[in-house]
Amino acid sequence: MNRLPRCLVLFALAGSALLAADYPFQPVPFTAVRVTGGFWQAKQEVNRTVTLPFALQQCEESGRLKNFDLAAEVMRRRATGEKDYQVTPPTIYPFDDTDAYKAIEGAAYVLSMQRDPALEARLDGWIARIAAAQEPDGYLYTFRTMHPDTPGHKWVGQQRWEKDPDLSHELYNAGHLYEAGVAHFQATGKRVLLDVCLKNAELLWRDFGDGKLRLAPGHQIVEMGLVKLYRVTGDARWLKLAQVFLDARGPGNTPYSQQHQLVVDQDEAVGHAVRANYMYAGMADIAALSGDTRYLAAITKIWDNVVTKKLYLTGGTGALAKGEAYGADYELPHDGYNETCAALALMNWNHRMFLLTGDAKYMDVLERTAYNGFLSGVSASGDRFFYPNPLSYDGAAKNNHGHAGRAPWFGCACCPPNLMRTLAALTGYFYAVKDDALYVNFYAQSEGEAKIAGTTVRLTQATDYPWSGGIRLAVTPAAPAKFTLCVRIPGWVQGRPVPSDLYSYGQVASPAWQVRVAGAAVPAQVAQGYVAITREWRKGDVVELDFPMPVHAVTGNEKIAATRGQVAFERGPVVYCFEQADQPLPPVIGSSTVATVAARPELLGGVTVLKFGDATAIPYFAWNNRGLAPMTVWVPRAEK
Repeated sequence: MNRLPRCLVLFALAGSALLAADYPFQPVPFTAVRVTGGFWQAKQEVNRTVTLPFALQQCEESGRLKNFDLAAEVMRRRATGEKDYQVTPPTIYPFDDTDAYKAIEGAAYVLSMQRDPALEARLDGWIARIAAAQEPDGYLYTFRTMHPDTPGHKWVGQQRWEKDPDLSHELYNAGHLYEAGVAHFQATGKRVLLDVCLKNAELLWRDFGDGKLRLAPGHQIVEMGLVKLYRVTGDARWLKLAQVFLDARGPGNTPYSQQHQLVVDQDEAVGHAVRANYMYAGMADIAALSGDTRYLAAITKIWDNVVTKKLYLTGGTGALAKGEAYGADYELPHDGYNETCAALALMNWNHRMFLLTGDAKYMDVLERTAYNGFLSGVSASGDRFFYPNPLSYDGAAKNNHGHAGRAPWFGCACCPPNLMRTLAALTGYFYAVKDDALYVNFYAQSEGEAKIAGTTVRLTQATDYPWSGGIRLAVTPAAPAKFTLCVRIPGWVQGRPVPSDLYSYGQVASPAWQVRVAGAAVPAQVAQGYVAITREWRKGDVVELDFPMPVHAVTGNEKIAATRGQVAFERGPVVYCFEQADQPLPPVIGSSTVATVAARPELLGGVTVLKFGDATAIPYFAWNNRGLAPMTVWVPRAEK
């Protein structure tokens, strides 16, 4: 079978509705929502037209696709009698295969939203090359297949899986392969890559499923990939295998890859931040699909640790360059690492926490990260990237994997295609449903559809968010229907930058916000971050949200040494910074200086800036788009 009808593809991938246990709050699929203008439409269009083709080109020119060709060539020549033939891997890292997988996943998401025969044909060619590199028993790991007699890289063990708990990344590669295979099947109905995934998963089941080989993946993500295979196939082995890999961790091993304790006993975020955040998201999947409350209890404690002690104002995580790791409590230096991959992994984790609990505080963290520590990872042009995302920069340091400022690509290129795939599927965060309640989680100019109370409801947002807090949401059911619409009231609207005391606003009070339906005010009663509106909805009903956006001065908890005596600024969900391109650093901002807000459509792809007398602040996500210059988010607090 080469292609399924699109309706059957989407039905198969809506497997959550067919599973015995699942998240109580179900996301509306990203394919059912599209941005139609404004902030995120511009970002997604650059992603589609610039970042995606650039990433595909880089994968080809850097030799990542060639690795698959060489692996296939080694197998072919050895099969014809050249028993000693092997090739030293030409690229740097054993996880280079995943850059191709992530690029395919991102391209598949783009195809899901907009048909492109040329792109689809290009992916068909890539997938054929990947399939040719798979060994007969399902093993797919080019660095070993290219050099089978002895390890072709110091991270690769003599035997399969031998060094995966350390650095071989064999299972990490498999996880990204599975995510790509499911995404491509969803977009096209073609099974070629999905069948490669299932053949590989069968091997993992033979090697690990009986419990005889107990091995903790050194870099997590295979757990989430296996859950996606479970959703698309209904084969419970893949769910069990994901749990096997989680339960293999600890106790007594390295905290770098979260192997120091059993996962259900962990209560703080430690070690490599990307590995950690991927694992916490995988634990959320198991908590939802298995019903085992131990996983939720553990990740709730870990989340509390992050949000109360280890989260940057920009929503970044992983303060330490050494180990790309979480630091100690309140260890949040301005030059913190904050890897782009850690930011998007944090978004995945927080979305899952919302789906488990229905609490908007998780979407508050997701929103903060999306607009700041995640989006800063790509330039306004779409073809230059940050690996780390510090909150200060001296204008000269080569802190971006050997580059000063944004780089076109990296030897370790995990971040660019990871960012690309996340941007392409961003609309999956917008809405969710539970019983007869529809949750509005993310604000952007958009159109979408959701099934609620037995009817299809069309949702149309008109807004200039995040530059304006005015949102007009048209709610159009196919037939009159009674249900509850839950609109998120962001924490920043209620005077809280984050759901803890890690950061706080100054003494300027937030103006009153409003929710209206058909012009009539709705009582401002907030529960778990939402205003719930229950009524019989009819065509023509409109919800209007008015979220005033004053400029807030932010202070850090006194336990954060780096922010003592300093202040940062934000407006709405956007954190601001100062660049020397606009003024000498640090700027002098008097305590009585009143900030003015100015739209600058010609600047940095179109932004709103803050003016403090002679000082200008730009959105943090837009820094280093005008050449090298010092930058800072935090500035000295003026004396009263």
